[in-house]
Amino acid sequence: MIPPAPPETPPPARDPGPLRSFNPVQIGRLECDAWVAYYRRRRPRLLLVSVLLVHRGFGLDWPRTLHGAWLVGRATQLWAPYPDNDPAGARRCMRRFYALLRLAHGAPEDPARAAALEVDWWAAHRARQHAPAGPDDTDPLVTTLTRLYAYLYRTDEGSVRPAARLRAEAMDLSDRWTAEGGAPDSPLIPAVRAALVRSYSALLASVHS
Repeated sequence: MIPPAPPETPPPARDPGPLRSFNPVQIGRLECDAWVAYYRRRRPRLLLVSVLLVHRGFGLDWPRTLHGAWLVGRATQLWAPYPDNDPAGARRCMRRFYALLRLAHGAPEDPARAAALEVDWWAAHRARQHAPAGPDDTDPLVTTLTRLYAYLYRTDEGSVRPAARLRAEAMDLSDRWTAEGGAPDSPLIPAVRAALVRSYSALLASVHS
């Protein structure tokens, strides 16, 4: 009589890696706090939240977190003036940031490409802020966010587009909040926060699917 074969041992679960292990509720709330601090010019609060965003969103150790937060902050400073900003300088800083990620986690493969995709969505958002809205006006912003997500998380664009759409929705709400005066007790702030949490939840689900 042939003895039954032993049960197969299932393969160990693949480690998703630090880039795919963020907490969407934490990141959504932190990004909302960062936007509020930025537009209300609360610089110490913005600095603290930016450091936490880099640490929790990208899984870097503290020395690289502080360096990375400085690079992102410098990039946004170079980008911020309107209309005479410095997109090339912003891309250089973001290239160094993504090179830091590659040293820590092995991705993205090409930091310069990731930086270009990052600044592309900044440009799409700025164009949206300063151009009349139309029925398909969100598309460039959603598309540029989608391309960045797909490249950074090495997945297909279709799976991350819902997350990009929700983040663009959060930006629309934030822009409306600033246009209405940026009151700290505005009901638009919880709406921005909720849209960001939904966005990052959708992103996490897509990169694990």
